[in-house]
Amino acid sequence: MKGLKAKGRGQFPPQKSNRVDFFLHFDYTSPTVEIGFKKVKEEWRQGKVGYYRLPELSQQLLKWKPNVEFSEVVVVGIGGSSLGAKGVYHLNRHFYSVKPLIFLENPDPIDILEKVEGITSPLFFIISKSGRTIETISIFKYLIYRFGLKPGDCRVKIVTDRGSPLDRLGEEWKLERFFIPSGVGGRFSVMGSVGVLPLLAVGFPVEEMLEGGATFRDSFFKGNEFHLAIKGAFYGERWADYPINVLFAYSTTLNYFKEWYVQLLGESLGKREREIMPVGHIGSIDQHSFLQLLMEGIPNKTLTFLKIANFKRQVVIPSISLPNLATTDFINGYPFEELINFEERATLEVVKKRAIVDEITLPEVNLHTTGQLLFYYKLLTSFIGQVMGIDTYNQNGVEAGKQLLPKLFQKGKSKGKN
Repeated sequence: MKGLKAKGRGQFPPQKSNRVDFFLHFDYTSPTVEIGFKKVKEEWRQGKVGYYRLPELSQQLLKWKPNVEFSEVVVVGIGGSSLGAKGVYHLNRHFYSVKPLIFLENPDPIDILEKVEGITSPLFFIISKSGRTIETISIFKYLIYRFGLKPGDCRVKIVTDRGSPLDRLGEEWKLERFFIPSGVGGRFSVMGSVGVLPLLAVGFPVEEMLEGGATFRDSFFKGNEFHLAIKGAFYGERWADYPINVLFAYSTTLNYFKEWYVQLLGESLGKREREIMPVGHIGSIDQHSFLQLLMEGIPNKTLTFLKIANFKRQVVIPSISLPNLATTDFINGYPFEELINFEERATLEVVKKRAIVDEITLPEVNLHTTGQLLFYYKLLTSFIGQVMGIDTYNQNGVEAGKQLLPKLFQKGKSKGKN
């Protein structure tokens, strides 16, 4: 990897239709490219960070089959316990025959009631790494009340850390339990039991996602994916000059993937008064709300454009000429797919004149390309963290609010009694 420059594409072995394309629109050379690569490779070899080996560890989960009939799968979890599976599901659900996957995350009564009223014959996954997440356990209590859940209920599956309070409840209630492998944080856990089981339950061939992730990981550690190392070195070294990374994802189906990306970067790379703030946008929608800032605001942002080459849906813009709107006729007769991708190209070309830009192209959406994309972002996050000199995998900053909540709640209720 020594001496490589940033302008270039990833070298990737899968068949062409399954090869995600990565391209950097900037040049950067630094010894940190090679140093950071060696550090991440050593981290992988040591085995303390568990997500690297999830594609292999999760193979045993693929044999699991639910022991109950159901019409929809319901995930009760928040943050890392839901966002990965949610991103995968909403990106891929149009291309596979799968059951509905519903996510109960926020203690918002309107959201809870709206979703619960549509549930007919559910399979529940109660997911909490710590086993005491207040939002998750509170919603679980409501489901116990609403659906008459009892000890031994085959409709309830537990996913948590071994020995957690939720694990102990599952043991006492004789519920089927699954565990998160050691060294795997929630935001890195989508290829473990947290993501694999719900996606498997609705009918996805999850082995394709695991294969895609493993293929990209192996290609990276063989030294092929130099674009990632160069990008990671630049982000990690220049974080003070470019403290904001914008993901511009050109498909509505990528909306929940960008939410996963925001948690992954935000919770991993904001520490010790250092940060790379993730901002997620959907193109072309957010061109009409955020592009002005990119073009004439402070030039302190890196941008990643994410697009889909083949949407597998041919919807053609009719060749209709409307009075006073002849300037729009240039697109008549062409698919919407071409419109959205040329909008991405036009936006990229004007923005790269004043920003650090790279581009990711999914040849098409499937679980293999999704697995590649997921592992790319996890490896990139690990790489940046190594260069920034921070612990990528802790999240001490979120604990203070959790600890204050019960005290504040009790104090507020006491005042209300007076």
